[in-house]
Amino acid sequence: MTMTLIFVYNTDSNPISSLIDLGHKILSPETYNCSLCKLTHGPFAEIEAWKAFRISIGVPVEFLHRDEFEKKYEQRFEYPLILKKTTAVEVLLPKEEIDRLTDLDALIAAVKKHLPAKE
Repeated sequence: MTMTLIFVYNTDSNPISSLIDLGHKILSPETYNCSLCKLTHGPFAEIEAWKAFRISIGVPVEFLHRDEFEKKYEQRFEYPLILKKTTAVEVLLPKEEIDRLTDLDALIAAVKKHLPAKE
């Protein structure tokens, strides 16, 4: 059975949200409300170590903003979060756990715990 990881960011996909997010990240990072984005992205781009990790994990991944996720899956959660989709969608790492992670290495370690063993 194929597993897909779904990463849902605590922001919407529209251009105004993107501008507000950029301002928060640069001017007032402590007020930015998406800990997943703080861990995986700098102000302008995805962090290279994160990009390399997500490419290497060997399972399909999907990255969605909360509005995109809710439209596609017709479910609501507290964001950000990481989900696992097999036959159903299950929470892998809830907001509270992601919020407690201190850096990218901690996020990568937390995700790795839930990956299937590589042959």
